[in-house]
Amino acid sequence: MNRPSRNRSSFNLRGRMLLVGATLGLCSVALVGRAAYVQLVNADFYQRQGEARFVREIPIPTSRGMITDRNGEPLAVSTPVESVWGNPQELMRHPERLPELARALGVAEEELTRRLSQRADKEFVYLKRRINPDQAKAILAHNVPGVFSQREFRRFYPQGEAMAHVLGFTNIDDRGQEGLELAFDEWQRGKPGSKRVIRDRHGRIVENIDLVRAAEPGKDLTLSIDRRIQFLAYRELRNALTATKASSGSAVVLDVATGEVLAMVNLPSYNPNAVTGGAQDTHRNRAVTDLVEPGSTMKPITVAAALNAGRVTASTRFDTNPGYMALGRYTIRDHHNYGVLDVTGIITKSSNLGAVKLAEPLPNQYFYEFIKGFGYGSAPNSGFPGEAVGSLREPARWDGLTKSTMAYGYGLSATPLQIAQAYAALGNHGRLITPTFVKGQINESRQAVKPEVADQVLRMMQTVTEPGGTATQAAILGYHVAGKTGTARQASAGGYARRYTTTFAGLVPATQPRFATVVVINDPQAGSYFAGLVSAPVFRSVMEDALRLMDVPPDDIDTWLAAQARGEAKRQAAIPQLPQALEESFEDDLTIPPPMGEAGAGGGGHR
Repeated sequence: MNRPSRNRSSFNLRGRMLLVGATLGLCSVALVGRAAYVQLVNADFYQRQGEARFVREIPIPTSRGMITDRNGEPLAVSTPVESVWGNPQELMRHPERLPELARALGVAEEELTRRLSQRADKEFVYLKRRINPDQAKAILAHNVPGVFSQREFRRFYPQGEAMAHVLGFTNIDDRGQEGLELAFDEWQRGKPGSKRVIRDRHGRIVENIDLVRAAEPGKDLTLSIDRRIQFLAYRELRNALTATKASSGSAVVLDVATGEVLAMVNLPSYNPNAVTGGAQDTHRNRAVTDLVEPGSTMKPITVAAALNAGRVTASTRFDTNPGYMALGRYTIRDHHNYGVLDVTGIITKSSNLGAVKLAEPLPNQYFYEFIKGFGYGSAPNSGFPGEAVGSLREPARWDGLTKSTMAYGYGLSATPLQIAQAYAALGNHGRLITPTFVKGQINESRQAVKPEVADQVLRMMQTVTEPGGTATQAAILGYHVAGKTGTARQASAGGYARRYTTTFAGLVPATQPRFATVVVINDPQAGSYFAGLVSAPVFRSVMEDALRLMDVPPDDIDTWLAAQARGEAKRQAAIPQLPQALEESFEDDLTIPPPMGEAGAGGGGHR
């Protein structure tokens, strides 16, 4: 019987060991080769894949430049805040934590869930932006997976409503939306930086790799605005609107010599620190966007045109009897019958008839070019967004009444800034300067009228604020004031309504003007509607304090001394006279020390 053959495995052990060793060796070679391929040949690809999962390039926020007034007082500053954000993918994996997160954020759970669901394929969503760092810290303290915070900046305006229309405001991304924030947005915004970091799977930064680009902060901006004068103008304009129940108003103060805007206010206003929810109508800067018919504030320009053409002199007289005149199918009237007036009297009494008689002999093209030379019908080019050009029709489009009505301020329109610019030219010896909001900026200038004519008209305008003029309430003790009132009816469909725009434009001190100021109040409903009683007092109140703040020396010392003397006389007269007996009793009670060396005379001295 044949026995089974012996197990051959014992005889093939060596071969099997060699096979296993060869297999392991080949695997090792393959692994080494693969590692070499991954780390040497195709390293960049896998590096990118790794970085795509864990390395992020995140922005480094930067702040906007600060805005200051001409004296360095802050008007707009950027303060650090925190924004809470989340990773929707991570948050949706923990739905049980969403109610807690919603309570921490102060939002409805349904709203939070909806926002996250809409961005379920994203890795980033803002949960709450630009909040106090302490608030952000309280939210993060809940340790909800996928919730983080980052540093941002928020704009703050210390002056609030008083400076709102000049500065404007920024949006939630810190981009300028209105005013000078918009005009100088690129200058102030700066450039955010960037850095590369490694995040873990929860989105937390575990390592800063390198700085890609350093953040560049925005540049500061120094305005020509004087915060103190700005507040004065805002306060007095607000008081005037309250007293007269007017619908709106504007005030502009220019530095005559430089064209710098020292103050510009409008009412109604808004709070730039809380823009949302306010009426959009309050956001516009009426002083540069809203047009008014200048009314009688045009009469000094008309007088200057006639004097500059050599058609009249200051002593030329005009007969305005009987106080009205027919012009086509219309009748032009003065407030009273002023009889015969010289050129100065036309400004003093604000005679419409006198202005018409001055303009009638002037060539149409000359009159048009002269008015345009004072900035009417052209943008002021101050750099403020949305400047209105105004309307000034060319002579080819005039009818038989246009030149006559333009002579006393109807048939053309301008902004309060344009009127202030024109009056500043009269105060600057006839030289028109482009207005600016930037301190120290030198703008273009040109001669609008002969210097001697401008100076002559300025002297005529002084009579407006003196006894017999239409704006005695604009007078300032110790200073000569040159100005002009303008009370214009507001245009409506088919003509003019019984609603008024009251304007006062003035220069002070008149002998060497420092300030050109225009006050416009629309539609006063209480009391008088005449500019001399509505707008002129605002001018006086603002300029009285502005002259003191800027240390402008008085140019009318005699009047000031006379007023001081009258005041002292009144005070003396108000002191009650004591009866003679009572006066003697006071004398008996008065102890007068003896002369030196006589204290012991007669042995009766006291020690």
